[in-house]
Amino acid sequence: LEEWGKVQAEGAEGENATLSTVVDHIQSYMDSLHARPRLDDQSRTNATCHDCHGSHDIRPVDREARSDNYMNLPNVCGTCHADVLEQYRTSVHGREVANGNTAAAVCADCHSRHGVGEVHDAEGRVAITASCGSCHKDSLQTYENTYHGKVTRLGYGETAKCYDCHGSHLIQRVDDPASSMHVDNRLETCQNCHEGATAGFVTFQPHGTTHDREKYPQMWFASTFMIGLLIGTFAFFWLHSALWFYREYRDRKEGKNRPHVMVEELPAEFTQGKTHFRRFTKWWRLAHLVGAVSIMTLTLTGISVLYADSSWAPYVMRLLGGPETAGYIHRVAAIGFMGVFFIRLIYFAIRIGRNWRTFEWFGPNSLVPGLQDLQDAIAMFRWFFGLGPRPAMDRFTYWEKFDYWAPFWGMTIIGLSGLMMWFPEATASFLPGWVFNVAAIVHGEEAFLAAVFLFTVHFFNNHFRPDKFPQDTTMFTGRVPLEIYKHEHRREYERLLASGELEKYLVDAPSAPQAQSASLLGATLITIGLTLLTLVILGFLGI
Repeated sequence: LEEWGKVQAEGAEGENATLSTVVDHIQSYMDSLHARPRLDDQSRTNATCHDCHGSHDIRPVDREARSDNYMNLPNVCGTCHADVLEQYRTSVHGREVANGNTAAAVCADCHSRHGVGEVHDAEGRVAITASCGSCHKDSLQTYENTYHGKVTRLGYGETAKCYDCHGSHLIQRVDDPASSMHVDNRLETCQNCHEGATAGFVTFQPHGTTHDREKYPQMWFASTFMIGLLIGTFAFFWLHSALWFYREYRDRKEGKNRPHVMVEELPAEFTQGKTHFRRFTKWWRLAHLVGAVSIMTLTLTGISVLYADSSWAPYVMRLLGGPETAGYIHRVAAIGFMGVFFIRLIYFAIRIGRNWRTFEWFGPNSLVPGLQDLQDAIAMFRWFFGLGPRPAMDRFTYWEKFDYWAPFWGMTIIGLSGLMMWFPEATASFLPGWVFNVAAIVHGEEAFLAAVFLFTVHFFNNHFRPDKFPQDTTMFTGRVPLEIYKHEHRREYERLLASGELEKYLVDAPSAPQAQSASLLGATLITIGLTLLTLVILGFLGI
């Protein structure tokens, strides 16, 4: 090391490449287990250079060329680790080496040569998994697509690694009855981590891929369906948003797209000085806030695992406290989201039960899509292309109804698949293991769909189109200026005005503190949403 310091001071590193290699080996060794004092004799290290290389008959150990000296490493290591050597000789690796297969793994391929470290701490478990992948590249790639593998990519040792399933020194081919992953032994192996593992675990595909239709048809079909759903949904709604922006921007420039009723034109005894329309009750607003916070939390904790190979993911995971803590946070947020979902279901059930004879399934006050919504959508596209006037909308527009019902679809897909993975033992007790492979695919793809849709289309509809920019705080105050409401929901406005019911919905403008708080809350949620969208895009692009 002293000599290397002199070389560096002289700037002659390039002329002393061999010395550089030696220094690297020495530094690796000094940090290794071999350099530590022996338990039975603290005055000696576990192993020194000559224990492995000899003293007067040192020969090159060429890993790249798989030299004879390199392939003899098991016997060298076996002088200290005799019991391990006996196990290794009976493994598939040991037998292949004995048969002259120089591609088979020897000790240094898994443990490294000079930097031999702990195998059971997080760093060692992750390192050995990478070592396995240096030979078994396809298997490593498919493994990294699983939850076990994604946590490993993040640098954590908690989840199952290659040798937890396949063994280490006694590893055998999967079809060998002695293999821990043989179909007859697989359940017992899974139970080492999943104590309550049931029969369904046996058919889980830890190396399944969506690219092999013949071998993994369920995974291929699930992936193909979800990709089609993603493309179809984004193609329609991004086009819808682009056309809407173009038409609304043009109309605003020409002075066409303005509110058409001013509050001061209404009789004073009718408005009593009230300038706003009460659109959402406090319960609607609370449900929206809980749902928004839950979804954003789910997105952050979920994409940190989904895009584990992204440059930002390890940093976010550390901020979250690691995979275990992130998992707890994810589940708490899921409970919050499911709570809003089921409370709405219960509310509807009670309301329908009490008024089942007179309940309006369709009509202007219903959130159930109907023929009028299709007509409104067609009229909207005609307006987009300048073929007709902007259509008058009722209480709920067709895009608001889609925004409302989309989480119900998402809750079904994301919720069910999430529950399956949350309670794997219960799921595997009555469903085959490949269900977990499918659940992971649809859970991730549907979550991607939900996040990108919310932070692009939903944000555009409610905050970023020219009539709304930079934000709309109606959902936070529950109130909207009457002239704006009349402009955007003219059919309901005219119906309430004609029936004399409009007065019931008229309220004062929010106070200055209320308006400021709503604006700050809205800006905060929008900023968080756009940040999450940025992370999703970077993750999708593999950045």
